[in-house]
Amino acid sequence: MSDTIAPKKSSLRSMFTDYTDSNFLRWQGFLNFLIFVSCVTMALETVQPFATEQAWFITGVEVVAVAFFTLDYLANLYFAKDRIRYFFSFWGMVDLLSILPSYLLLMDFTALRGAKVFRLLRVVRVLRVLKIARMALQQMSIPGNKGNPIVANLRIYLIALFSVMMISSTLMYHFEGGLYTKEVMEAGQAELDAKLAQDPAAKELPEEERKFVPSDPVGGQPVPVDKHFFTSIPAAMWWCIVTLTTTGYGDMYPVSFGGRVVAGVTMLLGLVLFGILMNIVGKTLMVLLFGEQTDDGQGGHGQEAMVKSILAMGLISGIQYDELLALPAEEFKRRIRHGL
Repeated sequence: MSDTIAPKKSSLRSMFTDYTDSNFLRWQGFLNFLIFVSCVTMALETVQPFATEQAWFITGVEVVAVAFFTLDYLANLYFAKDRIRYFFSFWGMVDLLSILPSYLLLMDFTALRGAKVFRLLRVVRVLRVLKIARMALQQMSIPGNKGNPIVANLRIYLIALFSVMMISSTLMYHFEGGLYTKEVMEAGQAELDAKLAQDPAAKELPEEERKFVPSDPVGGQPVPVDKHFFTSIPAAMWWCIVTLTTTGYGDMYPVSFGGRVVAGVTMLLGLVLFGILMNIVGKTLMVLLFGEQTDDGQGGHGQEAMVKSILAMGLISGIQYDELLALPAEEFKRRIRHGL
């Protein structure tokens, strides 16, 4: 009996822990697809009247995605060598925060649904996309892997671009667009009408002064109707792609303190992404025009380049960087396969 159960258990474990296993690759590919779909529906959830008319579709996608994300989180927790360490690790917290807010929202608690912090936490799910980049680095280090490093670098760039766009657009929508959502405007207008009703002289005020105008909670400056640009996440995505590419049309811009902080970080990330893309394009041109060989990740130079890439992604510290560089080639490959 034990002989038939052991292989099944080993296969199930490798599905969630072994980066070289074909089942692991299929499972991660399926999760990546769900991440992309859930991010798209999260953006469409802010578009009216689509969100109201297709609420059943958005809720259905959310339920299916959260179910598989929960399965992945529980499996990673169960098969982890140190479960407590995984639970409090960066990726463990990302996995947990990617499903916890969704459960609270799906329970349809009025108080929780009205709290913007829980909807904001849902953007953490997009951080799971960065796991694809980590997996690509691990695949490049597998002995005998003939994958093109340029293609792998391009995949990492596209993953980073999508992640930055989704995070920046969502943050901009919450910080900037959250000042003039339909609920905020209606509540503000009702409060202003109640205040004006107690003042007899308010009847003589012009119509413009009897309309509610939201203001920046930090700076206090008003946000008039002609500055209501970020009415949905897809609208914020247009601003984000214009900002990342340094095009700067000027048709949309933040006016609140929080929105400007998000915009500043997005501009800096745009420069970083542009530098990464130019590096990839430069290497591709050197290969195509001059026949230069790409680094296959073998030997000392390949190991150093791999460790530098992992450090640049923030997956290791400076001390771990020195330790990995000092490792023999075979030990380095073993550490990479087992998640460092």
